[in-house]
Amino acid sequence: MTAIQPLAALAGLRVAIVHEWFTAYAGSERVVEQLLHLAPHADLFAMVDLLPPDQRGFLGGRTVHTSMLQRLPGFLRKRFRGFLPLMPLLVEQFDLRAYDVILSSSHAVAKGVLVGPDQKHLTYCHSPMRYAWDLQPQYLAESGLGWGPRGLLARISLHYLRQWDFRSAQGADVVIANSAYIARRIRRCWGREAEVVYPPVAVDDFPLHEVKEDFYLAASRLVPYKRMTLIAEAFAAMPGKRLIIVGEGPERQRIEAIAKCAPNIDYRGWLPTSDLRSLLQRARALVFAAEEDFGILPVEALACGTPVIAYGRGGAAETIDDAETGVLFPEQTVQGVIAAVGRFEGLVLMPPSVLRTRAERFTPAHFRRQLGSQIERWCAGHREVASQQIEPHKKSARCPA
Repeated sequence: MTAIQPLAALAGLRVAIVHEWFTAYAGSERVVEQLLHLAPHADLFAMVDLLPPDQRGFLGGRTVHTSMLQRLPGFLRKRFRGFLPLMPLLVEQFDLRAYDVILSSSHAVAKGVLVGPDQKHLTYCHSPMRYAWDLQPQYLAESGLGWGPRGLLARISLHYLRQWDFRSAQGADVVIANSAYIARRIRRCWGREAEVVYPPVAVDDFPLHEVKEDFYLAASRLVPYKRMTLIAEAFAAMPGKRLIIVGEGPERQRIEAIAKCAPNIDYRGWLPTSDLRSLLQRARALVFAAEEDFGILPVEALACGTPVIAYGRGGAAETIDDAETGVLFPEQTVQGVIAAVGRFEGLVLMPPSVLRTRAERFTPAHFRRQLGSQIERWCAGHREVASQQIEPHKKSARCPA
């Protein structure tokens, strides 16, 4: 295996990488992993570090500098998200004066670190605080927060978080979005333009499998915005089409109740990655009804050569080519899913090998090249501006003739 080369533009610079929090090795942590490949000498900062021992490998034994939340008693530390209204204050307490470059991986507060006029800050944005902006009504409804005392307190907290989110976003020199969808949200919420660099997907972990079986697959956390019950209800109305559901979460009982009444639906709960990968490889298609910022699972399906039937908003609209690598449907409704499945079965899509090729646009190596190119241009521009600032200063310091 070829060794991954650090980014030359960051050599000799003191680099800090700021992440939201470390609780699992998931999508945003894969971004941090690639940042560490670009800057292996960087120091790490996060609100809390709760990574289990078997998921810490990508950190390479590095120590994570954490906030005061790390020092809370164990039962409170595990509920650290409840301290979100305090996190803007806490992230501002990180002392980053010793660093030349700050790279933040942010979907909440990481981008809010305080930097000086001679430091440079690039933030990779997974999303502005979606629950404080356009998804606030959905967040409040799903959390059962009406207009009682708790609901009012939540709305006040989100109001101030929204103000802080906008203000702190102005402090980054460069904003990178993880999809064009998120770039549009950044423009709407922060009034800033953002370049797009798609996040890394472990395509090599999902080998191509050309032989498909006669079942559809839906896999996700069972939370409302993933719309897994919507998929289950749609397939309950299509008794001749087999659906396998994989996932765990608050909506498990609803999924189990639907599956109990629909013999064509097979609910399997949580599965290890190897079992999920096998299903992705063999499925006729992945059905994906969530509006995601990017959506890693559809790309993993493409890597397996498996087409995707997806809701046509959010990141899926950028990774799935309608009528070529899958089918996009316009409405998150039962009828929308049913119509999409019917349309899918009437199409001749690209062969699995071509789907695999489309997925290879999102490999970690591609991510490093794109983000590294952004950082190199940024560093070069910074050096040019710095030299222009120094030269006039030298001239003004000369004694008059």
